[in-house]
Amino acid sequence: MCGRYVSTRGPRELVRLFGVTDWNRQDALEPNWNVAPTDDVWAVLERTPRGGGDVTRQLRPLRWGLVPSWAKDTGTGARMINARVETVQEKPAFRRAFLERRCLLPADGFYEWQPVPATVRTRARRQPYFISPEDGRVMALAGLYEFWRDPAVPEGDAPGAWLATCTIITKDATDAAGRIHPRMPLALAPDRQDAWLDPAHRDPVRLRALLDSPAGGRLTVRPVSTAVNDVRNNGARLLDPVEPQA
Repeated sequence: MCGRYVSTRGPRELVRLFGVTDWNRQDALEPNWNVAPTDDVWAVLERTPRGGGDVTRQLRPLRWGLVPSWAKDTGTGARMINARVETVQEKPAFRRAFLERRCLLPADGFYEWQPVPATVRTRARRQPYFISPEDGRVMALAGLYEFWRDPAVPEGDAPGAWLATCTIITKDATDAAGRIHPRMPLALAPDRQDAWLDPAHRDPVRLRALLDSPAGGRLTVRPVSTAVNDVRNNGARLLDPVEPQA
């Protein structure tokens, strides 16, 4: 599972890193060291611009927690922050987006929690860890996105009529992350990102093959303060290493 992550890169850097050609400069997100479900996050995707034309690579904010187009309300979003790679092409909530609406979600790294059993003097608890690429590069997390129209809003493109949401694809954890938690977000290598984003690619077998070899590189893991447990806490201090308590 990926339930929290870090995304501090600014839009100008992301435009350069991912070859974005279409970005609305009025869209702005603050650096976030404690991204939580239902937060708005940066996403890279490819779509035909509104009004028609050629497909462009876009940088736009999406709400984390996918709401299928057929959902009655947005309440499902908080429960659909992740899609398992093993079943993403089969689950009703994800299979259409898997074929038609794929994205990349830039991240500096992610948090996972390791259970710490109770002792004679302490209660059972969970120790948070920050997991990130050893070389400091941005992670391009494989994701899906959807558009949901609010049935309570009158017909047309009225403000607030549409909600754009996303989910992160996860896989079995490897490397250092596997010592902390059995699942982790799936990051795509640069040589697979173009094919993943291309909306013309709709062969489920070939798309699934893109996810079989996630990005390489070593991950580094460090224990951090339990301050990250509270979504109201934010700031670079959340990444400061701490000495895990026995």
